[in-house]
Amino acid sequence: DISPLLKDPAAFRTLIDLLEDHLRASFPQVDFIAGLDSRGFLIGPPLAQRLGIGFVLIRKKGKLPGPTESVSYALEYGKAELEIQSDAVEPGQKVVIVDDLLATGGTMCAACELLKRLKAEVLECLVVIELKLLKGSEKLKSIPFYSLLQYD
Repeated sequence: DISPLLKDPAAFRTLIDLLEDHLRASFPQVDFIAGLDSRGFLIGPPLAQRLGIGFVLIRKKGKLPGPTESVSYALEYGKAELEIQSDAVEPGQKVVIVDDLLATGGTMCAACELLKRLKAEVLECLVVIELKLLKGSEKLKSIPFYSLLQYD
């Protein structure tokens, strides 16, 4: 739960500082931050602004205007769909996907699939908290993954 970070301006600023430092050290060129619905929308825009790049929305089905790409994926309790606008990124653009938490990895894998369909290069999947016991990062296979905090 990142609610305490959001309530504390100094803690939230420190979170964004840490993520910015990590990305600047790891990737000399990033074109976009893509945030997952909905808490990725809280972390991604300030991070993108710090890096001087744009922010792209990856949302639940039916929430984005215009033409979209969508992907269906399995949840622990059923199925869900994610969408991205068809013109959100150009082929070859470098993208970092951001969310608050990685659990089983289904949503993050679906986001990677959407960006691959648009022929973007996913540089990394970045989260604040990883629940290691659920092994979600293993589903990402060859896509680099980074988490600030890990819990077993």
